[in-house]
Formats: sequence, structure tokens, C-alpha cells
Amino acid sequence: MATASALPAPLPPLEGSARLWGTIALSAATFMNVLDTSIANVSLPAISGDLGVSSTQGTWVITSFAVANAIAVPLTGWLTQRFGQVRLFMASVLLFIISSWLCGLAPNMTTLIAFRALQGFVAGPMIPLSQTLLLSSYPKAKAGLAMAMWSMTTLVAPVMGPLLGGWITDNISWPWIFYINIPVGLLAAGITWGIYRKRESTTRKVPIDAIGLALLVLWVGSLQLMLDKGKELDWFHSAEIVTMAVVAVVGFAFFLVWELTDKHPVVDLSLFKRRNFWSGALATAVAYGLFFGNVVILPLWLQQYMGYTATQAGMIMAPVGLLAIVFSPIVGLTVSKIDPRRYATFSFLVFALVLWMRSNFNTQADFWTIMIPTVIQGVAMAFFFIPLVTITLSGLAPDRIAAASGLSNFARITAGAMGTSIATTVWENRAALHHAQLVESVNQGNAAASSAMAGLGSSGFSADQVLAQLNRIVDQQSFMLAANDVFYASAVLFLLLIPFVWLAKPTRAAGASDAAAGAH
Repeated sequence: MATASALPAPLPPLEGSARLWGTIALSAATFMNVLDTSIANVSLPAISGDLGVSSTQGTWVITSFAVANAIAVPLTGWLTQRFGQVRLFMASVLLFIISSWLCGLAPNMTTLIAFRALQGFVAGPMIPLSQTLLLSSYPKAKAGLAMAMWSMTTLVAPVMGPLLGGWITDNISWPWIFYINIPVGLLAAGITWGIYRKRESTTRKVPIDAIGLALLVLWVGSLQLMLDKGKELDWFHSAEIVTMAVVAVVGFAFFLVWELTDKHPVVDLSLFKRRNFWSGALATAVAYGLFFGNVVILPLWLQQYMGYTATQAGMIMAPVGLLAIVFSPIVGLTVSKIDPRRYATFSFLVFALVLWMRSNFNTQADFWTIMIPTVIQGVAMAFFFIPLVTITLSGLAPDRIAAASGLSNFARITAGAMGTSIATTVWENRAALHHAQLVESVNQGNAAASSAMAGLGSSGFSADQVLAQLNRIVDQQSFMLAANDVFYASAVLFLLLIPFVWLAKPTRAAGASDAAAGAH
């Protein structure tokens, strides 16, 4: 991610109430940003229904934000040097407020997706710069404390996101999940400007790799569009999908060649020569993609096929942060003493256990049965980020940490968007397969089907209504079985990721601030 541009002399740490208010303002901005990655998940059925699109198209609300955010992250370093930390941070917060307001006003899905992409793009510099400004506010000896406090906001936000999103969707209306950013953002911007405006970093004109950036947008955008539209256009039977696939592959090839030969690349691909970097970044990206894909499917399944309200789905999703908040400080304090590869392995084993538990759900599963794996998942979250970031950044010179952190975060956020698209597509495809298999067994020769039809008929349902009821039951079962398939496959993939962690060389931990700074 970003670092401050070279300063003539380090600024002195803030003192007393200025430091306290500075920490609150920067944390509030981060909270608002992270909240927006999870708040829409439980609101997707309401947004899709209100704007007249399918739930698969509704996932674009999440993926458009993530892809634009991923593209903006590598630009943060250049923008910081060009405009200064404080000015860029303020611009990021204020543009985020405006784009949130526009998201709430969106009259249709196309406009909402465009504004969500804008929101994701302007949010890119916010998290790395909040870390940079926070670390400059504290003496070096307290850097670990500063990052621990900052990390708490990024762990509390995913807890609050589904709860707040569910409650707002059920009790007010979905646009308010975006409008609530306005007062929080204005407060954070006002306090930050008051405290940090005299602590601006020096600026200088540095060249921007415009061609590299254009190629990055081209291949990532084409790949994500292909994944998002594949289902509705019947994949490679569609000329549009084939064209996007070709553009993505050719664009990626040109991007690789250009970035490896340019003097000032937007993404420093030479980092992949380091074994710890590529093994850590790959494990982080794939694991995050798996995690995020499952986080999107669970509330969709609960609301569409289990009769849950958005608030109830939010309550199921919220406890993921509880144990993460308890264990994260312990991991941060001990990661320098215990091999981070052991911690990461433990995290993947717990993720696999959680997903295996979910793969045994049925339509009779009650609220608490569904919630227990979510609570346990908090343990996996705590042991996930910091150890993997420590592995990824280990052994790098201080001047390369920013580029390495930016690149690994780009890979992680992009994988999250792709994980969402792939998981929802696989879920719907498996559901169609299960539906076809279940329908074959619903006939007069099947005793259970015959008694269900007779029971419904005697309750006063017409023949058409009986068939509609049966179809609804088959739908519910087929989507549940499909969700089980996705959960089970994800559990197996988490186990297969463990060897990648052990490809890394044994490492001494990066500094607390480096580990925490890269973790999000």
C-alpha cells in the first residue's frame, strides 16, 4: 500500500486530546469503508427485488465495488507523492461521501453498479492513508498499540455491517445503507482536517505508468465482466463472453510484458521472484476469495429459501468478528515468537471445519445450528491476516514494503470479487442440476410425493397450486443441496491451500506496524 513520500524530518507524534481525536476520526473513516464491503451482503435480495433484477445480477453491487477498489490500491503510492497524504485522504473521504449519496439515489441497477464502482475507486487510498497518518501520530514505541486499535475497527465493521444492513433494509429502506456514510464521513473529515492539515507530507511530480494502469483496468474489468455475465449469457456459447475472455487473456499478457519492462511500473511484478511473497500472496488471495464467496452465498440462501428476514440473516453473519476481536491482539503479540506458517495452517484448518459443518445443513436447521459455525469462523479470521501478511512481507527492504503490500492487497481484493462471482454461479448451476434430479423422483410411483400431493389436495389446493407448492419445496431442497456442495468444495480447497503456506521459508516477523498495515 501507500507510504508517505520522503519527509525532510519526521513529524513529532501528536499529544493528548489531539492524538485521541485523530485516532477516532481516522478509525471512523476506516470503519465506514470496511462497513461498506459487508453491509450490502444481506441487503442484496431487497436491492435486486426493488430494482427488478435477479439475485445473480444483484451480486454486481458487491463485485463492482471490490474490482474498482482493487484497481485504486496500487495507485495510492503515486497519488500520495503527487498530492500529499492529508489532501489525498480528505479527497478520498469526501468523494466517498458523495458516491455513497449517489448510490442511495440510484434509480436502477445499472446506475447503482456505476456509482458503487466509483465508490470503490475513491475508497482505495483511504485505508492505507489512515494507517500512515495514524502511525505518524504515535511514538515508535507505541506503533503496535496504534495498529491494534486501528485493527479493532476493521474487525468490528464486519460484525456491524450485516446487522446494520439487515435492520435498515427491514425497517427503513435499502438506500439508507449508503446514506449512513454521510454523517460519519463528514465528522471524520472535519476532525481529520482540523488536526492533520498542518502535517502534510511533501509532494513531488513523479511519472505515472498510464499504459500499465490502462492495461490493468482492461484485463481485470474484462475478466470480472466475463465472470459476472457468464451465467445469464450461457458462458462460451455467447460471442460476448468469448470476446471478454480473449480481451482479458491478451490484456493480461500485454500487462505482464509492459510492467516487467517499464521503469516506473504501476505494479512491481519483480516481487514474485521472492518465494515468500508469491506463496503468501497466493494463499491469502485464494483463501480470501473462498471466504468472501461463502460470505455472500449464506445470507442469499437464508433469505431466499429459508424464510429469514434481512435482520435475521444479519444476526447469523454478525458473530464472525467476536472471537476475531478476542484473538487478534494475541496473534499480533505472539507472531514474532511462533512460526506464522503454523498460525496460517491453523486458520485454514478452522475455515475447513466451519465450511464442512455448513455442508451438513438441511432445511430443518434452526437459527443456532446455522450460527455456531459463524462464531467459530472468528477464530480462523484472527489467525488469517497477520500471519499471512508477515510471511508475504518477510525479508523485504523497508522501501519495498509499500509496493508489496499494495500488490498483495490488489490480489486479495480482486480474488474476493472473483470468488463472489464464481461461488454464486456454481451455486445456481448445482441447484439446476439438483432440481432436475429431484423432479425425476416426484411422480405417482413415489410414496412420499403421492402422500404430499394428496395432503395438499385435501387442504383445498387446486391441481396447479399443488404442483406450484411441490416446485417450491423442490427449489428449496435443490438450492440447499447446491449450497452444501459449495461449502464442501470450499472446505477441501482450504485444506489444499495448506502446502502453499509451507512453501514459504521460515521467517522472522515483520514489525507490528508492517504486519497490521498489510493485513487489510
